[in-house]
Amino acid sequence: MNIQVRTDNNIEGSEELNQFIETSLLDSFQRFSGAITRIEVHLADENGSKNVGDDKRCTLEARVANHSPVVVTHHSDSIHRAFEAASHKLLTSLDKMAAKLTTRDSVKNFSAETETENEFEEED
Repeated sequence: MNIQVRTDNNIEGSEELNQFIETSLLDSFQRFSGAITRIEVHLADENGSKNVGDDKRCTLEARVANHSPVVVTHHSDSIHRAFEAASHKLLTSLDKMAAKLTTRDSVKNFSAETETENEFEEED
């Protein structure tokens, strides 16, 4: 899983921040490591030098193999809180996506098994 961190001109990116984000994402999304090819992290301060409310934004975009990207955004008063909340949102979205795919596969397998059973019953 490749992780890319990007900041706007108003956020001072540092190696420490990048390391924190990378470690957090690798730990949190370990169970999806086979499905996620890349996570892009976009950090922004929407009001620049003005410190007004929830002006820090974190957007996470997970590239999932053979599926459309999953994108979430969260605003907060600090970059760390925005990142943590966006990370939680992304985890929830990926869990829902995995559940839907599992359900679809189960339904497909169930319908295929039912058709096979019906064929055997008709032959008897």
